[in-house]
Amino acid sequence: MGAPDRLNALPLSTAAPAERGDAARNRALLLDAARKLIAERGADAVSMDDVAAEAGVGKGTLFRRFGSRSGLMIVLLDEDEVIEQQAFMFGPPPLGPGAPPLERLLAYGRSRLKFVHVHRALLSDAARDPHTRFNAPATLHHTHVRILLETAGTTGDLDAQADALTALLDADRVAHEMTERGRTLEQLGDAWETVARKLCGT
Repeated sequence: MGAPDRLNALPLSTAAPAERGDAARNRALLLDAARKLIAERGADAVSMDDVAAEAGVGKGTLFRRFGSRSGLMIVLLDEDEVIEQQAFMFGPPPLGPGAPPLERLLAYGRSRLKFVHVHRALLSDAARDPHTRFNAPATLHHTHVRILLETAGTTGDLDAQADALTALLDADRVAHEMTERGRTLEQLGDAWETVARKLCGT
């Protein structure tokens, strides 16, 4: 199986299967309630009790729908994740196919940094749970970076190198660099580019 086929074989998101009736209505109510509360308070200040109360459903219903608080956070990210994934898998170059692998890798890093900055609270929350930290979207992102390294002719342990690059995109790290060290997204993108170029031998 070639590199593009390996990537295409991975699931694009954690989206739930189609639902009908009360289950679908409850799910929509809960997601709308969570989005509203997060917009008002920030993700860190929103509990499962808050979401259930805002949606007007029992807390047990919330846990049955999403499994955990981190599971809820991942679902909230899903729509934007799918848009981003479609862009780097099928969109125009340099982020999408058609550009040299190193150019795509550099474009991916800068694009993902912007995404992480916008969704920092949700990504940080989800990363605290091993079941959501290493879920299907995370695997897709790691595989994408690994494939670009491979097609750029990088040698050595590609998984370790992909891990090193994706670590630069960790939500808590990005927030720390920006709030505590005063670095900009542009500077973080430049740092990503430096590491990516060294791994690709340029």
